[in-house]
Amino acid sequence: MDKEILVIEDEPQLAQLVEMHLCDAGCRVDVALTGTDGLAKANKRRFDLMVLDLMLPDMDGLDVCRELRMKRDYTPILILTARSGEVDRVLGLELGADDYLTKPFSVRELVARVKAILRRVDRMAEDKPESLNFEDLTIDCEKRRVSIKGDGVRLTAKEYDLLVHFARNPGRVYTRSQLLDLVWGYGEDTYEHTVNSHINRLRAKIEDDPSEPRFVRTVWGVGYRFFDPSESDAQRSK
Repeated sequence: MDKEILVIEDEPQLAQLVEMHLCDAGCRVDVALTGTDGLAKANKRRFDLMVLDLMLPDMDGLDVCRELRMKRDYTPILILTARSGEVDRVLGLELGADDYLTKPFSVRELVARVKAILRRVDRMAEDKPESLNFEDLTIDCEKRRVSIKGDGVRLTAKEYDLLVHFARNPGRVYTRSQLLDLVWGYGEDTYEHTVNSHINRLRAKIEDDPSEPRFVRTVWGVGYRFFDPSESDAQRSK
């Protein structure tokens, strides 16, 4: 795969095991045993993906994820957690993580998840325009910037990914499960409310009236669809 991966994991044996298997899969791997060291490495150079443990000795992995996203570091993140609670998993996804595995896990599954995330990222980057424009909404894909009427809009990593996926497929209807699979790379129906919460926050940031959205529309009983400039006003209002 020839990808650069940062593993932030405080258990040396597990970190070494993950490193060995990812190297066998063709990746170049750097390891950090603390959150502080992991952030330092992430700030120093770019990685294609991070494998991040939630329970670190110096800081919570969710704080590491939050700090990276606040710095507009949109490197894909796969979370490792010994916490089985739904709240922790959903919070990690909503902070911008791309997927998670609960310990104990199969290293083969971890490698498969890593490959799936990297394939999705590569697919989204292929043959795409540098700028997407819909009336007064502009998306600069190269710089990951969004503006409405010329004013910048601050989106989280996943809000941005969701918006770009919609904008690249105007008019197409997606179920919540499909969006989970395509944008998050995680397809369990249990977490469809994660899609709902992201849609609501996205609308609050890009719509003039979130209760009557122009861009991200609800298709009742099915899912969501994005504004299609080729349709008539009557068709778009349905």
